[in-house]
Amino acid sequence: MYEENVKAVYKYLFCLTHSADLAEELTQETFYQAMKGIDRFRGECKVSAWLCQIGKRLWYRELERRRRQEIPLSEITDEAPSFGHAENDYLLNVEKVEVFRMLHHLDEMTREVMYLRLAGELSFAEIGSIMGKTENWARVTFYRGKQKLKKGREEWNNS
Repeated sequence: MYEENVKAVYKYLFCLTHSADLAEELTQETFYQAMKGIDRFRGECKVSAWLCQIGKRLWYRELERRRRQEIPLSEITDEAPSFGHAENDYLLNVEKVEVFRMLHHLDEMTREVMYLRLAGELSFAEIGSIMGKTENWARVTFYRGKQKLKKGREEWNNS
């Protein structure tokens, strides 16, 4: 289960936390909690969707813990990922960086659907399951998010 799902869970948590270290820590905790509660998995969704739900709850708990300790959110999200060859990554990912930057202008639910689809590479059914909504809701939310991004990009390019 770990080998099949670790990348998807990590990507999802990285999109939420914007911190490689915190995403890695939460990924490990996610699998630990999943093993402790494997008997509660009912099979109503894919294992990856179930794991992302666990990871999301752990992230919210972490945010609440930090809020109580009054740690600024900027300390959680300022860390930049360090993957491979920076120059090549930059050239290959300029468009992707722009899209993810623009995602911050969307409402929270739409942004999360976009992250799950783009970075987590989850199906609309899995996204609906994670969000407690339907597959169709996830499709419509993603489509509307894409339209908002296109409109925002056109406005940005025209200014």
